[in-house]
Amino acid sequence: MTTIVSDNILSALGMTTLENFSKVKQGISGLTRYEGLFGLPEPFVASVIDGILLENAFYKLLPPPEWFRLDNRYTKLEKAAIVSVANALENTCIDASDPGVLFILSTTKGNIFLLDAEEAKEYEKERIYLWRSAEIIAGFFGNNNTPRVVSNACISGATALLTAKRALDAELYDCVIVVGVDTLSRFIISGFQSFKALSAEICKPFDAGRNGLNIGEAAATIIMTNEPRPRDGEIVLSAGAIRNDANHISGPSRTGEGAFLALQKTLEGISADELAFINAHGTASIYNDEMEAVALTRAGLNQVPVNSLKGYFGHTLGCAGVLESIIATHALREGVVLKTYGFETSGVTHPIRVADKCTGTTRKRCVNMLSGFGGCNASILYSLS
Repeated sequence: MTTIVSDNILSALGMTTLENFSKVKQGISGLTRYEGLFGLPEPFVASVIDGILLENAFYKLLPPPEWFRLDNRYTKLEKAAIVSVANALENTCIDASDPGVLFILSTTKGNIFLLDAEEAKEYEKERIYLWRSAEIIAGFFGNNNTPRVVSNACISGATALLTAKRALDAELYDCVIVVGVDTLSRFIISGFQSFKALSAEICKPFDAGRNGLNIGEAAATIIMTNEPRPRDGEIVLSAGAIRNDANHISGPSRTGEGAFLALQKTLEGISADELAFINAHGTASIYNDEMEAVALTRAGLNQVPVNSLKGYFGHTLGCAGVLESIIATHALREGVVLKTYGFETSGVTHPIRVADKCTGTTRKRCVNMLSGFGGCNASILYSLS
């Protein structure tokens, strides 16, 4: 069975999973309004990693002689990923340099800020490529295997986790380290602003007053192995599916086709009564939330509690599937259904059960849903052993 042995979240809410999960349980959001950041004229709401905390954590991983070597420059994205992986490894006996260990990098944009010629001049030309970032991250830990890169819009994290499961099921590796990471830049924020997709306030998933999403930056790591008999209290990635309905380059299907098909495949043989909750994509955009409500209803899941974590972290792009899986599985382990920050009154046409407060649960399974540009959709089923 594909078992999660360790994890880490590094975000605006903290540098560890414990910090992040604790603040989410307390209803604390990491989203802040920024004006003039990246030289952009329009203000926006986002979650941003504390740069000082990140720098301090990163340089603690380096021996002092390495601090001043020019060829050891790392971008913010690479530092965040490395620190997250290092923090996750602390709780294991895994040697990340072992040939039986595979690294998978999940990101949508990587070092895309290097499209700016002024920014790019301090780095090697290949640094903008995702494969190069993956090499640098895996190489930091002495791993010589060719790392995999997954960049599949907003379902990148889920795709990376399912790729890891397949590699383990095929016994190609003993352990897979999946790290999801994206950091903010002028390119990313201005792109979403051009879509008129960003909210000027903290987002409100599934709410009648929702008017757009927030963007966030984060790094999150999940380390997985195959265990014949997981110990009590361990989390197992039981099943998952990816379905693309190819509805539109940026707009989700009005019938929720891809999301419905992914849920249907993921939950084969599983009753809705077995699910503690569904962690939805829940971006707080008008069309995404409606699409998910339609898909959940079509799948017979409209009575299962549903939550979104976007009001705490924003949409963390290629990190979202990894980060939100970690929060969801820790909630499952603690027997908690987390509330949807920003939700008050339902604004979708199908009566799904959006969690507006934290409640308890004794059920042992949960689902993580993601959707992205190009009509891609994914869902993952986690079980508590």
